[in-house]
Amino acid sequence: MIKMNKDFLFAFVAGLLAVFGFAPYYIWLAPILSLAALFYLWSQSSHAKQSFQIGFSFGLGLYVFGIYWIYICLHDFGGMPWWFAGFCTLCLCAFMALFPAMVGYFSKRLGSLLWSAPVIWALSDWVRSWIFTGFPWLTLGYSQVPFGPLVGYLPIVGVYGVSMITALIASLIAYWIVNRNISVFLQRNIIIAVTFCIVVGLVLKSIEWSSPVGKPIQVALVQGNINQEIKWSPEYAQSTIDLYLSMVKSTHADLIVLPETALPVVASQLSPEVTQALTQHAKQNQGDIVMGVVQYDERTNEYFNSAISYGSAPSQVYSKNHLVPFGEFIPLKAILGWVYRDWLNMPLSDLSRGGKHQKPMQLGNQKVAVNICYEDVFGEEIIRQLPEATMLVNISNDAWYGKSFAANQHMQFSQARAIETGRMVLRATNTGATVIIDQHGMELAHAPHDTQMNLTGSAQGYIGETPYVRWGNWPFIIISVVIISLLLRNKMRNNK
Repeated sequence: MIKMNKDFLFAFVAGLLAVFGFAPYYIWLAPILSLAALFYLWSQSSHAKQSFQIGFSFGLGLYVFGIYWIYICLHDFGGMPWWFAGFCTLCLCAFMALFPAMVGYFSKRLGSLLWSAPVIWALSDWVRSWIFTGFPWLTLGYSQVPFGPLVGYLPIVGVYGVSMITALIASLIAYWIVNRNISVFLQRNIIIAVTFCIVVGLVLKSIEWSSPVGKPIQVALVQGNINQEIKWSPEYAQSTIDLYLSMVKSTHADLIVLPETALPVVASQLSPEVTQALTQHAKQNQGDIVMGVVQYDERTNEYFNSAISYGSAPSQVYSKNHLVPFGEFIPLKAILGWVYRDWLNMPLSDLSRGGKHQKPMQLGNQKVAVNICYEDVFGEEIIRQLPEATMLVNISNDAWYGKSFAANQHMQFSQARAIETGRMVLRATNTGATVIIDQHGMELAHAPHDTQMNLTGSAQGYIGETPYVRWGNWPFIIISVVIISLLLRNKMRNNK
């Protein structure tokens, strides 16, 4: 019992330390070593149930420390009582912890931990991206972005493929620790395998998957730094509109980008003076402005979280397709409606989805794939607008999470999208992280958090298809199914 308790504590600490692989820390080796420790504990467990418990402990450490900021959103800005916000946050962390728990359980049942654990881990990351609409936060592969040696695999197999390779290296390390007395031949093979994965990743990292098209354009990303506590207060609406108009008029970029729901009114409520001022300023620059605003459809009585453009090109609209559960729509409204009615005060919590296949916007002489907030966490959805799009734009408002590192984590996911697609990413946010990211996922310019400023710089459009843009997650899924099938066949043979 004492040893088991120690194993659970060790797993919890290992999960906690894995968070340092993600932004703002970027210690890419941390999750590999943490996962190696977890795999070691699984190899020493006596049965699948114990592996489940160890995996659950690891998951609690990972998510309690990694997504604690959910509490800030619910309590500080959602008006939820501290005890209920804490309870809801712990419930989410416990649900997320079930995934590493199930990896431990099925890996133990399947046997051959060296191969089964990395594949099932990566599959669990993938399942998290779509089950109950998806929440793929802290997917293992992101820990390699942008500095890790395995990031070169990203344009080929995507973040879930990188998860598998990262977990495989951790598994090889654990195998060596468990079998300390293995032959020199096996030791050498493990070293060769790990070195091979790293070297291939570094070689792939040097490949240019896309090529420049057209001339660079000047961009301005407007960070208004509007306090979330007053953002939706009617008495502050006009001052917010005036602020953004002033900031827009102070820059003369080809493409000016304002954050998600920058203007806290429905688009149809904007005065003609405001829309004309935006359009005229953009035309004077021979460019365009794109901004986040709520859109209302009178025919269907639906509200959308949208991006609208003004300027040289005809006005265009993109409406968010992948909504945030509990934040932008109410799942299981008949069952959970009381939570919103009695405990939570979230503006715009009953939005409708935009179309699944929307075209890139023509902005600043570029074809721009616009996505809003949470959408850039889903690489398989971003590539719907490629290869036509020459540039990616993400507008967001991470002020919901206070001064936590949620905004930094979100930016790391944007960096992954840049690498996967071979496109520059422009992120305009309310309070941060507002950043210009090149096609290799590296920051070219970054506005300080919680400051009011226009982040200006140059952005280049790119054309071409990475393997991931062409095939999406299918190579990863097929490889995973093949490996699992072989392991199942081997297990059935051994059971005969």
